[in-house]
Formats: sequence, C-alpha cells, structure tokens
Amino acid sequence: MNKEDIENYSAANKKIGAVMVVGGGIAGIQASLDLANSGYYVYLVEKSPSIGGVMPQLDKTFPTNDCSMCILSPKLVECGRHFNIEILTNTQVEEVLGEAGNLEVSLIRSPRFVDEDKCVGCGVCAEKCPVKVKDKFNEGLGERKAIYIQYPQAIPLVYQIDKDHCRYFIKGKCRICEKLCKNEAVNFEDTEKRFTLKVGSIILAPGFELFDPQLKGEYGYGVYDNVVTSKQFERILSASGPSMGHLERPGDKKEPKKIGFIQCVGSRDLQAGKGYCSSVCCMYAIKEAVVAKEHSGEVEPTIFFMDIRAHGKGFDDYYKRAEEEYGVRFIRCMVSKIVEMPRTKNLRVTYINEEGKPVEEEFDMMVLSGGLTPSEDARALGERLEIRLNQYGFCETSQFSPLSTSRAGIFVSGVFQGPKDIPETVAQASGSVACASGLLSESRGSMVKGKEYPLETEVKDISPRIGVFVCHCGINIGGVIDVPQVKGYAESLRDVVYAEEGLYVCSQDFQELMKKAISEHNLNRVVVASCSPRTHEPLFQETLRETGLNKYLFEMANIRDQCSWVHMRQKEDATKKAKALVRMAVENARLIQPLDELSLEIKDKALVIGGGLSGMTAALSLADQGYEVYLVEKEAKLGGVLHDVYYTLEGDDVQSHLREIIERVEANPSIHIFKDTMVVDFSGYKGNFEIGLMVGPGMFYRKLEHGIVIVATGGEEYKPVGEYMYGEDELVMTQLELEKRIANGAPELSHIDSIVMIQCVGSRTEERPYCSRVCCSEAVKNSLKLKELNPNMNICILYRDIRSYGLMEDYYTLARKKGVKFIRYDLNSKPGVTVEDGALKVNIKDPALGEDLSLSPDLIVLSSAIIPKENDELATLLKVPRTQEGFFLEAHMKLRPVDFATDGIYVCGLAHSPKLISECISQAYAASARASTILSQERIHVGGVVATVNGDLCAACLTCVRVCPYDVPVINEEGFAEINMAKCQGCGSCASECPAKAIELQHFRDEQILAKCNALLEEAV
Repeated sequence: MNKEDIENYSAANKKIGAVMVVGGGIAGIQASLDLANSGYYVYLVEKSPSIGGVMPQLDKTFPTNDCSMCILSPKLVECGRHFNIEILTNTQVEEVLGEAGNLEVSLIRSPRFVDEDKCVGCGVCAEKCPVKVKDKFNEGLGERKAIYIQYPQAIPLVYQIDKDHCRYFIKGKCRICEKLCKNEAVNFEDTEKRFTLKVGSIILAPGFELFDPQLKGEYGYGVYDNVVTSKQFERILSASGPSMGHLERPGDKKEPKKIGFIQCVGSRDLQAGKGYCSSVCCMYAIKEAVVAKEHSGEVEPTIFFMDIRAHGKGFDDYYKRAEEEYGVRFIRCMVSKIVEMPRTKNLRVTYINEEGKPVEEEFDMMVLSGGLTPSEDARALGERLEIRLNQYGFCETSQFSPLSTSRAGIFVSGVFQGPKDIPETVAQASGSVACASGLLSESRGSMVKGKEYPLETEVKDISPRIGVFVCHCGINIGGVIDVPQVKGYAESLRDVVYAEEGLYVCSQDFQELMKKAISEHNLNRVVVASCSPRTHEPLFQETLRETGLNKYLFEMANIRDQCSWVHMRQKEDATKKAKALVRMAVENARLIQPLDELSLEIKDKALVIGGGLSGMTAALSLADQGYEVYLVEKEAKLGGVLHDVYYTLEGDDVQSHLREIIERVEANPSIHIFKDTMVVDFSGYKGNFEIGLMVGPGMFYRKLEHGIVIVATGGEEYKPVGEYMYGEDELVMTQLELEKRIANGAPELSHIDSIVMIQCVGSRTEERPYCSRVCCSEAVKNSLKLKELNPNMNICILYRDIRSYGLMEDYYTLARKKGVKFIRYDLNSKPGVTVEDGALKVNIKDPALGEDLSLSPDLIVLSSAIIPKENDELATLLKVPRTQEGFFLEAHMKLRPVDFATDGIYVCGLAHSPKLISECISQAYAASARASTILSQERIHVGGVVATVNGDLCAACLTCVRVCPYDVPVINEEGFAEINMAKCQGCGSCASECPAKAIELQHFRDEQILAKCNALLEEAV
C-alpha cells in the first residue's frame, strides 16, 4: 500500500483500515498476524534489524521445555511472507498527530547500508569481512562481523553494516563486502530516511530489557568471568549459541558442575528502584537449571530465592519436578556477596541459611536472574507519544482497561504494560487487536490485498519424486540423533531424488531453499523430518502451496517428540529409530494423493458460553467489531463470580464496573442474551457451527447457527468444608466471605484485635497441584482494608510462598510497612486449628525460628483455591480437552493461550485457569480477536482429510452412525452411508470401525497405513 493510496483513502474515509504495531517481538508479531488475518493492513515497526525480540535468544520455554526457536519460527515466517504486513526494521516512531481512527505517524528509518530488495542472505560478505566485534545477540559471549544478521532465522534475512565498527566508516578503506556481493546489495551511500504514514490505530509492544547486574556490585558481574546473566546462560545452552549448546563457563571453557542461580537481581529491590516483581525470573531459573541438568547429568544446580513464584498454569508441577526428578536444590535466602577464587576462578558464595547460620559455599559458575525493565527507548517512546507511564516506566493502564493507554486510539501489550510471561504477552497482543478492531471495524478490509497462488501441478499419473528435509532443531534433534547419517540414509530410499539437512528447517531461508529444491528437482512429494506436525505442518503445507503443489502432498516424520526427546540417553538407538521413522514417512509419501477442499460461506455470528466478566467482555468486544453475538448463561443473572468481589488491590470499585458492563451488554442490540440456559447439543466446524439450547425458565429448545465459539464458563471459590474447622465455626471464613463483610461495613470487624489468614487452602496440594494465582494478593488486599478500619489490628498471614507477582509487589511491601506479619509454613507441617476453652487456636512451626508458635486469633480467614465451574458435559459436547484439575486445555501453552486445538473454538477467563480481573479482561479481548480472524473472512475452506464412503460396499449397518463423535454419517435415500465432507473432522473412527471396509479416510488410506507398517518392519540399511 503506497502513500498516495493511503492519502486518497484517508480523504474519503475518516477511519483508516491500517494499524501500526510498534515492536517486533512476540507481542508485535502476534498482534500483526491477528490484525492482518482480520482484514487490516499492518505496519510492523521494529527498531532493530530484524523482528523476533527476545524469544530467539532463549533456548527452551517453560513448563513444556519446547524449543523457543521452534515454536517461534512458524510465526516469524508467516509474518515475513504475509501480504498485508509491511515490516519496517531499523525504524522508530518520532511523533504521532491526529485522533483515534486517523493518526499521522512520523518515522525515522536508520540506514542498513544493504539493499533489502537485493540481498539474498548468502553470507559471503560476512565470511570475508575482516572486522570482528562482540555479538550482542549472544550477549557478548561470541563474536560477529561488522556486516551481520542478528541470528540465523532472522526476518528479514538481510545483512546490515555496523557503522560503528566498519573499517570504511572509521578509516575510509576496505569495502570488501561491496566487491564480493554479486547482487550489488551493499550500499555505503545509504542514508537516514524520514517519512510519515497514516493509520487508524497504534499498538505498542516495544518489549523490555534486563536489569544491568553491574549495578549490584556485590555479585561481581563484569569483574568475574564466571558470573553471567540469565540471558547469557540461555545463549550458552542454545545450540545456536557461542558454544553450540555445549555447557561451558566463559572464563576457561570448562564444563561447570556446581551452578548457582541468584534470584531477584533487579527485582523486589527498593534500593535499586525496582520494587516490583518481574514475574518470570523464578520460572526461567528453574527451566535453566533443568535444561542444564539435561545437558549434563553431572550438573548440580542450586537456586537461591526469597519466594518461588510459580503462579502460572502448570508451573507448580514443573517446580516440583525440578526438585524431585532433576535434583535442583532450592535455598531460601539472599546471597550477600560473591568472591572469585584466584587460582580456580571458582566463586565463593556467602549467605545466611534458613537456620540463620552464615554459610560459605563454592560454585563453578553463578547465574544472575535479572529482572525485566522497560528500555530507555520504550520510556522515550511513551513520552514522545504523550502517554502516561508509572513510576517504574511501564505504561500506565487501569484494571478494567488493561490494554488502553491514556491516549485514545493507542493500545499496549506485553511487558511494556507490566512484567509478564509469554502466554500473557501473546494474549494481550491479541487483546489489543480486538481493541483496535473495535475502533476501526467500519474500515475492515478496505486496505488489504489477497494472496494469489500458482495453479496446482498435476501429479496424478506422475511417478513419485520425493524430497526429504531433515532438521537439526539446534540440539533438540541434532544433539541426540546423527542428522547427517539420517539424511544420507534418506537419499538411499526408493523414489527419494533429493535430501537435505538444516539447522532449523522451519526458518524462512530454509523455506526458500525448500521451494528452490522443489522447482529444480521437480519434486512432487515432500517429507520433513523434524518436530511436531501439530505446530509446524501448516507452515510446510503453505510452502508447498506457494510452489504449485497440493498442500496434502506433504508428510512429517516426528523425530523430535517421538525420538530425540524420549531417547536422549540412547543416541545410537535414537538414530536407528529416526531412520525408521523417515523410512515410514517416505513409504507413506509415495502413496499420498492431492486432496480437494470445499469453499463454504462463513456464518458471521459468534457464540459466547458464560455470562461472567470474561464472557460479557468478549461479547461486547465482538459486538464492537461488528458481529452479532449469542451470549449463553446457565444462571438466572449475568456476572458470575464477580458478584462476590467488591474491590481490587488497587482500590477500584468492582461492583460499579459489574453494573456498568451488565447494562452495556443488555443494551447492546447486537448481543442476544440467553439466561438460565443449558447447552444440550453441538455440531459443525469452524465458520459453521450449530448449537442446541434449552432456554429457561420454560426450558424450550432453541437451535442457533454461528461461526465461532468462545468458552468463558468461569470458576468459583473452593469451599474448604472439613479443613481448618471451616463450616464448624462461624469465625472461620474464606477471603471472599471476609471481603463481603468488609464491603458491607460489618461493624464487628473494626473491634477485632487479631486475625490469622492461611494461604494455599485447597491449592498446591496433591488433589489440586496448581497455584490459584490470586490468593496472595487477595490476602494482602483484605489485610490493607482491615488496617484502614483498625490500624492496630494484629494480622498474621501464614504462607508457603508469597506470590504478589508483577506490580502487586508494591502492595505486599505496603502491607509489611503497615504491620501485617508474614509467617511461612511447609506443606509437611501445615497449620493446625483447634478450639481451646471456646477460643480459636492456630499452631504452626516457624521454619525461620525453628520453633512452634501458638496464635489466638479472633478470626481465621482461609485463602481458598479457585476451581473451575462444572464443565465436563460441556467439554464432552464441544469435544475440547481439559486438564486433570478440570480447567480447559489450550492448544499451546505459550503461543496459542486462548485457542483450542479445534479450530474456531476459544477459551478465556477462569475457565482457562485462575487469574486476576485484568488478566480475564485481556484474555477475553484476545479470544474475540482470534475469533475475528475467522468471522472476518467471507468463505472458508473445509474438507481435505475426510472420510469417504464406497456405496457398493456399504451395508447400512449404522456402525459409522453410532461411533462418529461428531454425528456426521447418515443413511441417504439410496440406502448407504453418506458423509458430509464439510462436517467431517477426519478423526477416522468410522473408517476403523466399518466392518465392510466401505469407508476410507483420505490421506490415511489403508494402503498408506499398511505401507508404513511394512516399512517399520524392514531392516535398516
């Protein structure tokens, strides 16, 4: 979209159908993709030479230990090849004028000195460049040349000249890169460019930087070689890092045995001006300790911490496994200093142990877990855009509008809004898209262009010509499996005419290599041996489609999940198994055929199940984007658990907001509300769903058609009957019950002298191993309210770990200043509650003092778990998975936090996991944005992998009708089974059960399955 087009459109329409995303990290990438897939043109502005942000620097992600680059690469490539995303690297926003819907942005683009249109990323220039400098991407642990790319999978894959180190710019001579470049891409006359763009809205996602540990001189960073930052340790662990994944310490390249991790370096530190918690440091330290242990079984990791803040979904279980299965040692203390031993370069660490005794211990290497802080560039950006920042430099938002900045039309996501992990960042990115889309819905589709594919190559009567591409996946595969040997073996297999290996097969440069190989070698089948088809198959299928091949002429061999990960200690056998998996994939590829898909219209209506805060927020967001919404609530009133919450930690009036949002929902003509209603049946596929409802109070049946589903069934407070005398003594209550009394002004509370609060009641137990996330802040919130009523009240909170993550840490600090006492307890010595002489007694062992304490409170308050509302029948109807605790399970924990694996169905709020009000709102917006990527399309393609019926063999026995979980097969007028390819989900149940073998599942036909089985039984060459 050129400037003239934009100006012409702007003149005729007030609101512009383009959005600028500032920041090319995972938040910016997700926001850009959601916007572009929802009908908006996107300018993705990134100040560095390539997009990706911090994620490419990470080795693995917790709690699944997925390779960070593996899960990010498909999004990088999709972003780089998207027709409606214009990536502007080396670019910064200088000024924004105008009003929401019509903003004029002034930008400055720094010179790259390499022409993006001419550079092919061959690397000859860097190979011959004589200048070496410290590599910032590898955190100074390695070197790069003065002409460089940031990392191997960089988007765009274009080299850049570092003007500060280039000999030509310093001394006026060299220019060898210019002489060697056959494409004449090097341009030393490149200059800074200033230009303006007009957009309807802006999303800020400028990311973060780590706290500079040199400001904590007691740890010796920058003085002692073997004291490193957490990000440096990530690069050491990474296969693409300076040591190629070999675990070594920087000082002398020796493999360390004892590695220590120090938490809260630049977090929870008032002296450093960082009073907040950075939210992720505990978990990434645990991850790094676990991964280090996987690299070398001899490693002995120790984590020094104050509180382990494993407050995310699946985090506590990961923490527990790290301790019990990997032998990670956890010591609750703050390290006072580190001193290097002159001869060995080992590090002597001094700390006070939990018994209060001074200890000195020697480590080979120390890792400083640095806190997250807004970069100076991000702060300056906020000031230039005239948006409010908080005392720490994060973008200031409210609890009820967590994605809106103080300036209309400008939204925020990611760490710039406050410290957070990747799933919350991704959810906020999608959520900010919903906010922008609600503002610009009338301009959707006005500035986008469609993608055209080449005509499909006819392969029906042509002999198979198979190409095999084997991925090292860093060391995820290459560290266990002999990839060159597997590649060589693939070349020997029948009908394989080309084989290649690559460090990351999913990277953009390898996709181009793959397309070139398909063209040059006339390949008509492609096999990729790498990781999971669940995350990567669509990427490779798109590559095939761009070359003119039908996307179903593709097969994957999962040599990561099914081989290297499960056989990491059996390298020789793992290589043999990888060969077998490739052999099976090739035999299957020989028989696969192109498949057709059906183009159908989309029903552009949305269904939201659950009328609590998340459901109502999602419904309003969808309505603002121009869609009709059905909102189904099984209770007689909207609001859910929010009826029991009266104020936030920050002091916001929750009931006032609840009344306002209910009024907005009920007054919105695009939202059709069904209260006292049950879901009784469900069928269909993305874009075309049908749901059956029993609508109260008369309980009449109603069927609705819609294109997407958002599940927001909510959660509730666990009632701990039988624990700590709850239900037996009226002076024992839950936090929500206490909150109601405080809000209603119960006069007896101001006269109470002593209260004991007990944390983790029903959470972090064997029955519910998860953290309920909000309980600590709830206890702090109510304690501060009680202190307002009676400053002399004696309040004691019994806890295991205080998890006041993010900016909530300030309130934890305030509570301590107000005199609230915090006493820790262990799970194996939980507090005991008794009644003695008619008075409550709480007995607890204080691990810090090593003594038994007896408390005599007037009131006991239990911080109870958040549990999901009853949802097993709904999960069965929708055919969506749940965790063992009953929360709904998303498609991918990190990068698809609100999607189900079933396309077109999304989840948000407490139905997903425990979370704060602001997090529920962000996730609700995210679900509506993801839903819009479907609803905004006119048509959808379905079919492909579907079951087909041979009517001559069908006996109409009804077996398929009974076994199909989606109720698709019917007996037609001709007397045999018929399967609607638009509704078929390709599960194969009917094909496997049909006694006459009249049903065949396309892409998984019997002859293909038998060929794979026979290949498995063949001896390896």
